[in-house]
Amino acid sequence: MTAPEHWYCRAEAREWRAAPVTSTVEFHRSSPGYAPTPLTEVPDLARELGIARVFIKDESGRMSMPSFKILGAAYAVARAVSEFLGEADRALPIDELRKRLEVAARPTLVAATDGNHGRAVAHMAGILDLSARIFVPESTTRDAIRAIESEGAEVTELALEYDEVVAHARRVADELGDRGIHVQDTAWPGYEKIPGWIVDGYLTLFEEIDAQLLEREVERLDLLAVPVGVGSLILAALRHYRVEGAVHRPSVLSVEADRAPSILASLYAGDAVSIHTSPTIMAGLNCGTPSASAWPDLRDGLDAAIAVSDPATAQAVHDLENLGVDAGPCGASTLAGIRAAKPHFESLGLGPDSVVVLLSTESRSANPLPAEYQRS
Repeated sequence: MTAPEHWYCRAEAREWRAAPVTSTVEFHRSSPGYAPTPLTEVPDLARELGIARVFIKDESGRMSMPSFKILGAAYAVARAVSEFLGEADRALPIDELRKRLEVAARPTLVAATDGNHGRAVAHMAGILDLSARIFVPESTTRDAIRAIESEGAEVTELALEYDEVVAHARRVADELGDRGIHVQDTAWPGYEKIPGWIVDGYLTLFEEIDAQLLEREVERLDLLAVPVGVGSLILAALRHYRVEGAVHRPSVLSVEADRAPSILASLYAGDAVSIHTSPTIMAGLNCGTPSASAWPDLRDGLDAAIAVSDPATAQAVHDLENLGVDAGPCGASTLAGIRAAKPHFESLGLGPDSVVVLLSTESRSANPLPAEYQRS
């Protein structure tokens, strides 16, 4: 049984409703390399969990990037650069942005990251021929840093925790003034617009899931499991599935690293709190403070939250590999999470006929397992 501090459930959350959202899928369809990522059915996991069907939304190859982050970064960078060019109400298509930037001043993109977000921002900077300055905590892997640098960005490693690295990036962007754009996926008072655009960009992923389930004539979705760092991706999930008229209305399960359970801590506290985190193989989930813009909706609309250990997640990485799914630790955390949540299936409304979707948010190449978790 999961320890009480590693599990949270709130039945009333199913009654919460989100405000209407604007689809971003048309923007992504016009972007280089866009295609829906696979929704892979895994019958072996359904049998293990005692439910009808399990699908994995595999984000290991999204728009030439090894994680889902490019969806949010592409849309947010396009919106922010469009605004920089005087277009405040829309994201210009990528080709038009390139043309406009040929004869305009070019901003520098700034971001803090523990890997995938920074690489996605750097990738967009490369597409638009912009400079990018990316700041990372010292716990970031060499592979992740090299991947960001391969996109042409300037990477600075800081002996700070993630939240402090975000604050440093904020100061650098402020120093750049009108020539800098801080593209961060966490919000705080006074900095909500760009994180909101990142959340909007993630909505495309859930529109794809709906369409893919419809193609397979799957008429129900009972639970969606989402890896969580600051909360932007799961915020997009709630805004998609809790809006009036949603095609599906599943329970939504947050999965965090047990060394960085800021959402769980905040849910138990009844308010957003900052916590001290420890290094974890789930590097993208190592965040100590919920996004300010995400927190109110998570507080009111999140059905359940669970925290998982590094060993359980490493096992899930290997198990998914054996099933033909390429997942890094953050992506595999949802399998570890649904396994840990099995004693609580009744409170989640799950039974033998249930359908579950696990989000696998990154490839193994994006965040390799440390040597102690590698198989010989």
